[in-house]
Amino acid sequence: MKSAPTTTATMPLDTPIGRLVLECDGDVLIGVWLPHARRHGRRDVDDVPPVLKETATQLEEYFAGERTDFDVRMELDGTPFQQEVWAELSRIPYGETISYGELARRVGRPRGPRAVGQANGRNPIPIIVPCHRVLASNGIGGYGGGLKVKRQLLALEGVTA
Repeated sequence: MKSAPTTTATMPLDTPIGRLVLECDGDVLIGVWLPHARRHGRRDVDDVPPVLKETATQLEEYFAGERTDFDVRMELDGTPFQQEVWAELSRIPYGETISYGELARRVGRPRGPRAVGQANGRNPIPIIVPCHRVLASNGIGGYGGGLKVKRQLLALEGVTA
């Protein structure tokens, strides 16, 4: 049986925090890979899909301090719980932070800050779905791109961590 042709494509984007890799499937963004993230199966293409061009433009505007929110067609692949956590992350305004405990309360799991932390860590579209805006109650907490990158993103938004 012949498998369907893949429509995924990737594109590198150099930013102040290092090289990101943007990934789409057709006309939706499915991934933003932070510098040093281990991601297999990159398919950089010469004919860059419009969704990747638009995502790159919006990220460049963000890093230039000209954009505080994103309007990109995206699809986040995860469990229903992860989807709920990621939707709540998208509601955290630019320049503001919340704790993992607060995020857990917002998704109806007040005793589950570790579970929301794990869902946060599996966010496939960081920066745009701003998982960097969630802090531990006793400090900055973790970040898939490393604490230096998390601090850079927060500083860009005017937050000292």
